[in-house]
Amino acid sequence: MPKDNQVSPELIQEGERIMRICNACRYCEGFCAVFPAMERRLTFEESDLNYLANLCHNCTECYYACQYAPPQEFELNFPKTLAEIRLETYKKYAWPGPFATLFQKNGVASSVLTVASIILIAVVIFLSTTTESFFSAHSDIKGAFYEVMSHKAMVVTFSTVATFMVLAFVIGFIRFWNDTRGANSAEVTPSAFVQAVGDTLQLKYLDGADSGCAYPNEVPSNARRTFHHLTFYGFLLCFAATAVGTIFHYVLGWEGPPPIPGISVLPGESDGLLRSLPVILGSLGGIGLLIGPAGLLWLKSTRNSLLADPKQNGMDAGFLVLLFLTSLTGFFLTAFRETSVMGSLVVLHLGVIMGLFLTMPYGKFVHGIYRFGALLRNAVEQRTMPQLGSE
Repeated sequence: MPKDNQVSPELIQEGERIMRICNACRYCEGFCAVFPAMERRLTFEESDLNYLANLCHNCTECYYACQYAPPQEFELNFPKTLAEIRLETYKKYAWPGPFATLFQKNGVASSVLTVASIILIAVVIFLSTTTESFFSAHSDIKGAFYEVMSHKAMVVTFSTVATFMVLAFVIGFIRFWNDTRGANSAEVTPSAFVQAVGDTLQLKYLDGADSGCAYPNEVPSNARRTFHHLTFYGFLLCFAATAVGTIFHYVLGWEGPPPIPGISVLPGESDGLLRSLPVILGSLGGIGLLIGPAGLLWLKSTRNSLLADPKQNGMDAGFLVLLFLTSLTGFFLTAFRETSVMGSLVVLHLGVIMGLFLTMPYGKFVHGIYRFGALLRNAVEQRTMPQLGSE
């Protein structure tokens, strides 16, 4: 039996078997970064497999091209095996370690924590305001939803959760980086870092064999890449909206919720459009977080089940649903923020966001952290390790 949060020996053994077969064949070396990285190695330790599993983008192109895939007697299912190893690495590198159990039933955990977060936000609000104020309409001139939950309460509550979340990501990344270092202790160069960032932002390895990945079925398509981009950049735009709003508040002294584009908070203001920048960025990001997660959920529902790790279905769906609900409740809050239902929408929106934050270090979001680490490791290796096969 494996130790707590360690990849099981049986799974490592299967990963080694598959790598030996693929390293002898090398038919798929042009599909993605995994196969050239594999070809730099003659043996495969657990750390190598953990690195290669997180370098894989699960485009599944290799499965349909493989002459050893089922029903051939070797029963080689490269995408599914690496997906199973990836899940084990999420648990292995998680901090604090006992929280790794949240990966096992992440869909249930996400639901429970989100409901608990909604209740917590409601308690915080009702301890600091009156029932009459909660169910009353407040204009933007009076501060709108800050009349329900003060800016200070929001900052204290979410900065605490965000600090914990960032700490969990940083420690997890350090654990991954140190564990996958292996014999290659070369330092990260600026050019390697730039390459890794570019590969991440472009989703370069979802190209498959240049015409898109074989997802959700054997026919190559760029649908997954498109929906993934909408989700990723939608998230970044929403983060940018929060960052800009923070600068406006603390640097420029523009307090209160930003106005809807074209509408000034106070009569005669000439900077209404600029002050609306957080709403503009958040709205654009919100559109991405509606279309992207919905599209990815649809693709997952129609993908080839033979290539998927069923243990990850709840984790995948839970994360995408929370992103979708974050955007949806945000739009409702923006649209109805000067009405009597605004208080209820504040509780719902902030509760969903807190649920998202609390589960991000123990859900699907971590694949982005470790995949960037794997891409960075790959960029370093390309510059420092001898090429045993063609790149």
